[in-house]
Amino acid sequence: MANEKILVIDDDPDLVEVIRLTLKASGFQVFSAANSVEGLARVKEINPDLIILDVMMDYTTEGFQVSLKLRNPDPASEYAEYRGIPILMLTAIHNTTPLRFEPEGDYLPVDSFAEKPLEPGELVKKVEELLGN
Repeated sequence: MANEKILVIDDDPDLVEVIRLTLKASGFQVFSAANSVEGLARVKEINPDLIILDVMMDYTTEGFQVSLKLRNPDPASEYAEYRGIPILMLTAIHNTTPLRFEPEGDYLPVDSFAEKPLEPGELVKKVEELLGN
């Protein structure tokens, strides 16, 4: 570990705390944001090495909108310099609806999906894989 910076964008403070404690114990710096507006501002502020992103926050597809903004292919996008940050999307949506989502290029530009709740060891494993550790 090189003390990588992880940004958790999720509106559930209890889950954020569990993620923070788990990742901090593995040597990561952990930052958080409770919604898309705060999250996008934090991306610019801390330039994280990885983003853990919830799907449903203030509105149902808020996480999708964040990923689309961050991965916008337009070179003039205000987030162009952050386009390469890996995104791990956490969701319970598969447990609450019949909808199914997977990472998919233009439609859902994230690097990996994980179902909530995620075991601590599995979370660390996914984070390390996405960071190439």
